[in-house]
Amino acid sequence: MDLLHSNGVLIIQHLQRDYRAYQDFLNFMSHVGDPRNIFSIYFPLWFQLNQVVGTKMIWVAVIGDWFNLIFKWILFGHRPYWWVQETMIYPNQSSPCLEQFPITCETGPGSPSGHAMGSSCVWYVMVTAALSYTVRWKDKSAVTLHRLTWSFLWSIFWIIQISVCISRVFIATHFPHQVVLGVFAGILVAEAFEHTPAIQTASLRMYIKTNLFLFIFALGFYLSLKLLDIDLLWSVPKAKKWCANPDWINIDTTPFAGLVRNLGALFGLGLGINSEMFITSCKGKNSCKISFRILCIAASLATLQLYNFVKIPTHTEYLFYILSFCKSAAMPLTVVALVPYCVHSLMRTTEKKLN
Repeated sequence: MDLLHSNGVLIIQHLQRDYRAYQDFLNFMSHVGDPRNIFSIYFPLWFQLNQVVGTKMIWVAVIGDWFNLIFKWILFGHRPYWWVQETMIYPNQSSPCLEQFPITCETGPGSPSGHAMGSSCVWYVMVTAALSYTVRWKDKSAVTLHRLTWSFLWSIFWIIQISVCISRVFIATHFPHQVVLGVFAGILVAEAFEHTPAIQTASLRMYIKTNLFLFIFALGFYLSLKLLDIDLLWSVPKAKKWCANPDWINIDTTPFAGLVRNLGALFGLGLGINSEMFITSCKGKNSCKISFRILCIAASLATLQLYNFVKIPTHTEYLFYILSFCKSAAMPLTVVALVPYCVHSLMRTTEKKLN
């Protein structure tokens, strides 16, 4: 493992030295791979275009990130920016100098990469959803077009995944093997949900049961190992110790913060889909209109950007988790129920006036 890590450090040094001109692009791609974009950008777009795909996207993102958390706890993966400071394999304390950035100081374990896993699973869902429309074409010219579309979309998929992986290695927050593992783990999770149609008809009770299972299993796993004197939060002190700037440490990157955020999103989706507002607006006659969908997309994206201005206090950890759950639940609830209901009411009022 030390050999794998040391070779990874050489790759990071090479990237930071020879790809300095692409620093802004690589930092941008790291933000593109941020799992939080799934809830604030990808989901609002896809849910209004295709509710089946949007619903699947949330399930894939939440379950994928939950597996990512469990794997991180099992694999105990180090991150480059602290590993080079603590390893004993370099002679005479001549540890390599790795540059850090404001987005470097993730506090959870490093393997597998959550950004790579989240990016691959959600883009896999989007690509397969787009191709599902072209695969139905039967005539010869359409089949050729489908093949070209297939090649184009999967090329885009791999370009994005490779770019996200390189960006995460460049900023010294992951070793190369960690991002590769993340990509393929994300694809496996997304592929599993291609064969799980039951999520489309899940009741609110099923959403609540799933949330409870995910939370109880993760908490139980954490407490069980703690009883064995194994601290699954071992990475947090290392991140605080070796991060170049204390201001770059964010409680939002801790393992339990991600768990709470995802559970909130899943609960909000279940609450929204099983609400009367959703049935009235998204199952009504206006739901088939292009104007309704466009208005819902625009209003959803605009409203969710306002959530970025809501800053959750971090001085009390438990309060942070509770408020983070509520904020995360509010986002899909807004997209699924509140915005479509408001747009539906507005369109119905306008139609009455015109009549």
